[in-house]
Amino acid sequence: MPSFRCSKFRHVYGKSATREHSYDGVPITHSVHDNHYCSVNPCFIAVVTECAGGGSFVVLPIRHTGRMDPQYPRVCGHKGRVLDVKWNPFDDHCIASCSEDFTVKIWDIPVCGVQQNLTQARKTLTGHSRRVGLIEWHPTAENLLLSAAYDYKVLLWDVSQEGLVLRHPVLVVMKPLLYRYPSEALLLSISFNEDGSRMAVTSRDRRVRVLDPRTGRILQVSSNRTHRALKVIYIGGLKLLLSTGRSSWNQRQIVLWDPDDLSEPLFEEDLEGSGGVLFPFFDQDTNLLYLAGKGDGTIRCYELGAEKPYMNFLTEYQSLLPQKALGVMPKRGLDVNACEVFRFYRLIAIKDTVQPLSMIVPRKKTGTFHEDLYPMTTGNKAALTAQDWLSGINRSPVLMSLQPGTQVANPYPETPAEKGLTRLQSWYHTSPTRGVVTQSTLVYLEEAFHAEQLAYQHAKYPRVVSDLSGWQPDETELQLWTYCCTPHCREPFERPPPSTEHELLQAYYRQQDEIKSLTEQLNKKDVSENRMA
Repeated sequence: MPSFRCSKFRHVYGKSATREHSYDGVPITHSVHDNHYCSVNPCFIAVVTECAGGGSFVVLPIRHTGRMDPQYPRVCGHKGRVLDVKWNPFDDHCIASCSEDFTVKIWDIPVCGVQQNLTQARKTLTGHSRRVGLIEWHPTAENLLLSAAYDYKVLLWDVSQEGLVLRHPVLVVMKPLLYRYPSEALLLSISFNEDGSRMAVTSRDRRVRVLDPRTGRILQVSSNRTHRALKVIYIGGLKLLLSTGRSSWNQRQIVLWDPDDLSEPLFEEDLEGSGGVLFPFFDQDTNLLYLAGKGDGTIRCYELGAEKPYMNFLTEYQSLLPQKALGVMPKRGLDVNACEVFRFYRLIAIKDTVQPLSMIVPRKKTGTFHEDLYPMTTGNKAALTAQDWLSGINRSPVLMSLQPGTQVANPYPETPAEKGLTRLQSWYHTSPTRGVVTQSTLVYLEEAFHAEQLAYQHAKYPRVVSDLSGWQPDETELQLWTYCCTPHCREPFERPPPSTEHELLQAYYRQQDEIKSLTEQLNKKDVSENRMA
């Protein structure tokens, strides 16, 4: 008798957002690199955009859907095209970007979002001599960032070090040796395992390698006889590696590996012969694998297991609009009441649109929390500091519960960043007494807001306070956090943009009156000068 496999995810389906709930008018980059060009967290979505005379990306609040203003401010501090962006997994207001200008930059995004063009980065990493194509944050240690460039160097940075410009990384994972430029050092994809003690990469020679990120020692190398790998990810919990690439017949191919032995694959499956790269995404909590093709509108969903047949096909989402790349929302940002188990953000370049796509498991009871769909998942707290990890300590990620109102104690000692002042919005969203406003709450909000303003002003206008010659007190100078409008991270005394058409017209008329007044003053000045002459 034939055996039938029952799965609680067999009816999972993809639900795309409407145009009103998408991000329209986003000038998506025209770069041809096989990167995601999009990074998402529960607060913001960052998308690499096309611009002339440098590189930029736009940071939108996650609920700022609809059509984007063409003059919307951007993060535009790079001198070359931006190739990748990644949010810090332990700080929803810190993002890293890499560019063709050989640099990696760390940006602080204000709580209220980007209100004007942001050009001053908190940190600039200048250890590469060619364009930087990949960046990746460490999954458990805070402030550790890996960068890979076309100078055949793979560097590990501690972005908590002092200084606006960092020229020396804490570790050199890979580099050219004796003027030899090995193809294994030009990386196409990077993936850390669950505790960050191992790193899987694919290189220009289309092989899969497993490295020790602390020493750069290559532990395993695959063969490229029947599989030319392009992308690789760790399958956490199942102790597997998955790579996507091309077969010897130039067809899209999926391969599963044992990370301790890459001599022979455990599983191979050929798909179709499309030309785009196949992006793999794995949900460790549900063991669901998603395969999204670049240049087409198809996303396949599989359920993985530790034993043969390893992969079981569940469903396929199809769209007539092809995706250039995709971003993924962390699990802590999903809508658990709607039984949402995964969410993509499809970059549709031909429409200049970023379209959310939710993967939903249908249930009879909606609006309730289903424990079988949402086990303990990776949270937004670091398990250890950068110094602890560099000293050889490995720790699993700090887990959290997605059930509303549930808090899980951190089993590890608090890191220095967690002991300091938390950011305003993160505190507001996680406070159990969010609806109760007390005097102590108002004092805390005011202190957090003042700290945010001072940090923003100091980062934008760094001052050298060692030279105080000629300084005199000015009693008319107001404090940096004095605003004539709703407080937000903009210049002092800058008015907010008009919110309605009527206000916009009033602002336009005021501007015309000011221009007319200035023109009359200039004409009077010219007439008086001519008479005197």
